Amino acid sequence: MTAHGATAAAPAYRDLNVLRWLAAYTASVVGDVMYFLALTWSATRAAGPSQAGFVITAAALPRALLMLGGGVVADRFGPRRVAMVSDATRCLVILAAAAAVLLTSPGLWLLVAVAAVFGVLDAVFMPAVGALPPRLTAAEQLARVQGMRGLSLRLSNFAGPLLAGAALALGGEAGTFAVAGLLFAVSLVLLLTVRMRPLPHGGGERTERGTARRELTDGLRYIRRHRTLAPLVTVVGLSEMCFSGPVAAGLVLLADERGWGTVGMGWIASAFSVGGAAAGLLLTVSVRVPRAGAAMSGALFVTAAGTVAMGHTVSLPSAVLFGALTGLTSGITMAVSGALIQTEADPRYLGRVTSVTTLGTLGLAPVLFPAVGVTVERWGAAAFFTGCGGICLLAAALAITVPALRRAELRVPGTAGRTVEQGSERRPFTAGAEARAGAGERDRDR
Repeated sequence: MTAHGATAAAPAYRDLNVLRWLAAYTASVVGDVMYFLALTWSATRAAGPSQAGFVITAAALPRALLMLGGGVVADRFGPRRVAMVSDATRCLVILAAAAAVLLTSPGLWLLVAVAAVFGVLDAVFMPAVGALPPRLTAAEQLARVQGMRGLSLRLSNFAGPLLAGAALALGGEAGTFAVAGLLFAVSLVLLLTVRMRPLPHGGGERTERGTARRELTDGLRYIRRHRTLAPLVTVVGLSEMCFSGPVAAGLVLLADERGWGTVGMGWIASAFSVGGAAAGLLLTVSVRVPRAGAAMSGALFVTAAGTVAMGHTVSLPSAVLFGALTGLTSGITMAVSGALIQTEADPRYLGRVTSVTTLGTLGLAPVLFPAVGVTVERWGAAAFFTGCGGICLLAAALAITVPALRRAELRVPGTAGRTVEQGSERRPFTAGAEARAGAGERDRDR
């Protein structure tokens, strides 16, 4: 593999650099899951279930408020550096929390403080993680990287609660916090070994820095004026709005309404996770994703239909089947849309672009949770899942009706040469552009 893609790049799943980043990401996500469960458990024991919700809000609020600013930080200081600082800080904070829990009886104020700090760090870490893949491998491997990331996320969300349960049983809250801190330390060490590629698309050229507010405004203006990114960001926000948390709460209420109990709920949730993992594995080993924009739209149509069907079925086996189907198709949408964003966006803006998509999915999810309970209580679970399906259908319709998005393509592995993007236009990667991209070598450690 040459530095500029003249020959076919090695598959991402064989690239040790990508695998080191993936291991770092996995360790960080598992640590985050364990921390969150231990925090919720501690808050419940210290102040009761009602106050546990207050602690969770203390984490969600700063994450939502500061997410866009986190994108500015990632673009200004470099995603790798920001991710490492975030991991190091989380490690120190969580180990300090473990010591405090071990030595004293943790009060609500301590747990709120820890949650708020983690909310701030999440607002910085998430955009940085999203901006890293184009700096790790060739553009034609981004779909595979997103598939690997999706697979890692599903497995982490499966393994994290199991590890947290074992750690809580053996070492209590302090032991669980300590294990989470160790995982953040492992993530940091792995990130130190990751090598960064020069910025593609002429991204090695320096731009004059302004204030944080001006850089944020520039990033939002860049998204709004880009003929592909503007509708794509909207599609991502709509497609992930329900599946970033509200559907999980809806499954609990659906199982209770149908009389399936916790076992039935567990089967549906597991089927959804297995479907998502299958999507990640499929995209990891796939040679290419033909007509990526149209494929994303098709997956959204199937997701919409599967979501509505899952809410209306009265048979548990059918609900499990529809859960697996929606997990598969929503996983495909998530990976393909993520790869399209990283292919289309100028890397200098990628942190800010990622912060906008993350805000629309994870950042605002807590706001939607009350709507789940109200909808199910007044109109039933079927109405809630129908509403979610309608939102997915709207995203699919937008994706298929916008020509630039419908015709969007991912780079084919083995394509000789690259392209340089200027605004929303693209032109061949020339020798002059190659020289400018080479200037990005001085940013390799960012």
